[in-house]
Order: sequence, then C-alpha cells, then structure tokens
Amino acid sequence: MTIGQEIPVLGNWFIIHFTENEGMAFGMKFGGNFGKLFLSIFRIFAVIIIGGYLIRLIKRNQKSGLILSLSLILAGALGNIIDSAFYGMIFSESKFHEVAIFFPPEGSYGSFLHGKVVDMLYFPVIKGYYPAWFPFWGSTEFIFFRPVFNIADSSITIGVFILIIFQKKFFKKEK
Repeated sequence: MTIGQEIPVLGNWFIIHFTENEGMAFGMKFGGNFGKLFLSIFRIFAVIIIGGYLIRLIKRNQKSGLILSLSLILAGALGNIIDSAFYGMIFSESKFHEVAIFFPPEGSYGSFLHGKVVDMLYFPVIKGYYPAWFPFWGSTEFIFFRPVFNIADSSITIGVFILIIFQKKFFKKEK
C-alpha cells in the first residue's frame, strides 16, 4: 500500500488506511532523531519494568484480570517497539504514490530504533461539518474518531481501560 491509501471494509465506517507514525500517539514527534532514540529506549525500559512486574504478580498468584491487563499493555508496547526497531531497516521510505520496497537494493530509510510504526485501522464513525456559528472551527469538517491506529495501540488502550475500570478490585487495600 502507499501512504494515505484507503480500502473500505465496512463502507465508510471501517477503513484500512495506511499511514506511518513517526513518533508517539497521534503522530506527535519528540525531538528529531535524538528524541526518536530516547523514546525507543524509554519504551524498551518500560517493557522490561512491566515484564518484571508481571512475573512478580504471576508468582504471587494475583488476580487474573490484573495480569491480563498488564499483559495487553506489554504485548502492545512490544509490537510497537518491534515496528519502530526494524521497519526502518527493512523497507524503503513510503511515498504517496509509490509502494515501499522490502529490503531495497539502495538501502532502507532508517537505522535500528529509528523506524516508523505502521498504523492502518480507521473508524470515522460520524462525518459532518461544524455549524458556521461554532467558535474557532465553524464550517470546518468534523470527524468523530479521527485517529488511525494499529492492533498494538488497541491492546495498550484496552489494557489501560481494564486497569482503570477495575482498579479498586485489583489494588484492594488489606485491613
């Protein structure tokens, strides 16, 4: 696929939309090449901490919901780290009208930990326009649930929601 290419799956409700995320959530960048490296190393450090904590929870026979939620967060983080670590090393740079090449003869676009993360899931549930009288955004296009994300992002989000919803059950203070 090329950057920005869309394949409707369920009409205009669910679309496969190819994009590459250079940084953090919602495509935010973090300080150029140094920021990308720092972010990648931080993610790896976080995965090690979460993995160690998970091992402790499993050994202590903690609640399965807590273990599940942290496992989802760990799996999602690992997926994004793998994408970020290797995608730039094995593909040429994606362009709007040209498909990226797998192991290009002239070399890839990035080095280890400097790759982009591929996002493809897009759910523009409601499309419309703000009313003309609406402050700041009057008459501009409105799309409810605009972010394009991947399965790893979904895994992290679901894990965090489970933690938030069941935090009192998971972290009950003993009397």
